[in-house]
Amino acid sequence: MADATGPKRRRTARWAASGERDETGESGVAPKRNVNDSLAAALGCEIIAGVHPPGSRLPNEASLLVRFGVSRPTLREAFRALEAKGLIVSRQKVGTLVRPKADWHMLDADFLAWHMQAAPTEAFVNDVFQLRRIFEPQAAGLAAESRDAAALGRIEAAYADMEAHKSGDSELIAADVRFHKEILQASGNRLLGALGSLIEMALVGTFKMGWRSLAIKDDRLHQHRDVMAAIAAKRPETARAAMAKLLQESADDVRRALVDDRTSAPVSTAPARV
Repeated sequence: MADATGPKRRRTARWAASGERDETGESGVAPKRNVNDSLAAALGCEIIAGVHPPGSRLPNEASLLVRFGVSRPTLREAFRALEAKGLIVSRQKVGTLVRPKADWHMLDADFLAWHMQAAPTEAFVNDVFQLRRIFEPQAAGLAAESRDAAALGRIEAAYADMEAHKSGDSELIAADVRFHKEILQASGNRLLGALGSLIEMALVGTFKMGWRSLAIKDDRLHQHRDVMAAIAAKRPETARAAMAKLLQESADDVRRALVDDRTSAPVSTAPARV
């Protein structure tokens, strides 16, 4: 599948420069971002979308200062953030270069959020769900084996919030993210729990792409209930199978959304602008 279209990239750049975050924390309220973060997001989205491909040189400081209307310290702080994520490297007498994709820190939470905004290709979505299918069914099985009462209570509370907001509002995505993260925590494996935090931004992005209207389908909601019921019944294999089925069909939802975007998006050759 082709990368994001011109209009999509322009929307991404405006979002990034505005300082808004297109994701929801566990509270359901999008956190504020300062200008350094916003500028890093704008440039990061452009790099990921291919506006500045690997090996290319970013525009010089003077032009970026004029374009974004920021101070030199703000620009350099944004560069440091991008360097920390493996996206760019600065070299004397050469300038600031975009690093090869192999150097990008793809499990960084900001990077995942930027990628879902700038270039949500089918290949990337496949990678996200393939990663999830590797560890989330196993986490559900481990949660069922231990069946910790307190952990189960948190999973049930998250599911109850999903049901309460299934018709669509900002709380729905927060509840679904919490449901999956609580299962990872309930596995008892601290590394699995940490990995859940790393991919939270990707989860938010794929949920929004799959639902569109922020309303969850009844069959997908019931699949979450099946996972929860298997954990409560202490049936590890059933929990693994239920989570695997949920992830497979959720991935199909997102792929269909991507196809809809590709077929309905207007064609444009205009360069990305902020």
